[in-house]
Amino acid sequence: MNFPMHIVAVGGLVTNDKDEILLIRDERRGWIFPGGQVEVGESLIEALIREIKEECGVAVKPRHLVGLYSNTSMKKGYNGIEMIPTIVNIDFICDYICGELTTSNESLEVRWFSREEAKKIVTFQKYIERFDNMLNYNGSIHICAFKEPFEWIDKMVIF
Repeated sequence: MNFPMHIVAVGGLVTNDKDEILLIRDERRGWIFPGGQVEVGESLIEALIREIKEECGVAVKPRHLVGLYSNTSMKKGYNGIEMIPTIVNIDFICDYICGELTTSNESLEVRWFSREEAKKIVTFQKYIERFDNMLNYNGSIHICAFKEPFEWIDKMVIF
């Protein structure tokens, strides 16, 4: 029997008291919301808080679960050799608590944007619908799956 192997990752839409959206600019994907992989022994919430702190320099409080997104395809990693297993992304809405915006080796730029500006600059295909679901959160949870080349294969909304 082959045991399934998945990478688990978290993402967060961070808003401040002006209802601005925190985004990072990544070399490969352009402007995106912060997030990353859950490390061994870490909870989802711990990973979310850590990733946002590492990438942006700020502390956050997770408020709502928005979606679960599964990439069902294995693909070559950044080195072009190793295969990356399927990825499960779990997205949250977070409140900004404190801290100064800082870049990291994972973020070329970090900035606050109005909702209108943010909608225009998040253009990485795999992030657009996830980002839209966070921006338009209404209490429902999105459960979706896609495969490579990018194609949605399953979508469900739980109210």
